[in-house]
Amino acid sequence: MSSQAVILAAGCVLWRRRPGTKEIELALVHRPKWADWSHPKGKLKRGETFMDAAIREVREETGMTCALGSRLPTARYLVESRPKEVRYWAAEAVGGAFTPSREVDRVVWLPPGTAWGRLTHERDKHLITALLGALRTTR
Repeated sequence: MSSQAVILAAGCVLWRRRPGTKEIELALVHRPKWADWSHPKGKLKRGETFMDAAIREVREETGMTCALGSRLPTARYLVESRPKEVRYWAAEAVGGAFTPSREVDRVVWLPPGTAWGRLTHERDKHLITALLGALRTTR
């Protein structure tokens, strides 16, 4: 990684029970600026903790409130030659509703396998596997 200051961010793999079943669905967000599908995430604000940022980003990007669960793997990659670190959590959606914005114009709820195929970046796909493992160990 570069010696430049690391961009710090946080996010969640947001999930819910599919209505009327025991199956789960994952929320993916579409960001028109990047023309991609990803998990909700964003940069920390000054003085904000990673956990607080993860909860805030879920609310801002999906309209959902959530309950944080297990910590998931951290993603590290370069953005325009700057190193970025994104800490992730499993998060169960507990309420709310989506309203489109300039930052996120669509949210979809998909079964894990379909979500895997919809994600734009390979680095986001392993988070689904991590979430499924975390949910198995907490039941």
